[in-house]
Amino acid sequence: MRKIILSTDSGADLPKELVEKYQIQVAPMHIIMDGKDYLDGELSVEEVFDYYNRTKKIPSTAATNVQEYHDLFSKIRSDFPDSMIIHIGCTSKSSVTFQSAVIAAEEFDDIYLIDSLNITGGLAAIVMYAAVLLENEPSIDHIHLIKEIESFVPKTRLAIIPGSLDFLKAGGRVSNLVYLGGALLKIKPCIELKEGKLVSTRNYRGKMSIVAEKFMRDFLNEYNIDKKLLFLIYSIGLDESIKNRMVEIARGKGFENVKWMQAGAGISTHAGPGGVGIAGLEC
Repeated sequence: MRKIILSTDSGADLPKELVEKYQIQVAPMHIIMDGKDYLDGELSVEEVFDYYNRTKKIPSTAATNVQEYHDLFSKIRSDFPDSMIIHIGCTSKSSVTFQSAVIAAEEFDDIYLIDSLNITGGLAAIVMYAAVLLENEPSIDHIHLIKEIESFVPKTRLAIIPGSLDFLKAGGRVSNLVYLGGALLKIKPCIELKEGKLVSTRNYRGKMSIVAEKFMRDFLNEYNIDKKLLFLIYSIGLDESIKNRMVEIARGKGFENVKWMQAGAGISTHAGPGGVGIAGLEC
């Protein structure tokens, strides 16, 4: 039986232990800071925040290119001869990364690509459900597995509360007027992924300790998330007491497996320090 290998992008922010446990192959995206190009993972989030504190600018991000995907797929074939590859990529609606994978895959047989229409924890949730399904059913036919993964895509829910409007303003994501109003009123926008695009859906007001709990309850009340796995996402600077309280709420709602994941340098360039997010699949 031919082995099925899962691959994804570094934008999934998958914890290292899960990448290693399930042999998930990861294509790194790029962070460009001070004119230097770093692979996602080479540059720490602390360095991104230090750069902003010094310059009031945020690094730019760049997609994985065609050659890098070609190298990744070639390495997978070298490490796992006669394997089939299922690549679950980040949303094609906000990056050319997925298109680069499509072009690179044209030179290989038995590579199947799935547009997750998601990023960070949302993408991670899809990849992990696929990995667990493959672990539990190692003899699953690849066509059936692909159909299962594709069925996860429209069920994925992701919402984020940025830690600071400063980073959104520096990246041109909010106007000066919105920024000033938000800063004065201590407003924190909830940003959700809708059909592959990030959109602001509601606003919260107050300290992050209060906002995070309200945000958590609203999300779990609005969506009927599968209790088997819930991803909670944080950017460096989120208080441990907030993280503990969010886990308590999730446990109280019956979630079996609550997994914290740290936002990588890419998403942190927009979320800023102290941001929080939630991701899971609806039943």
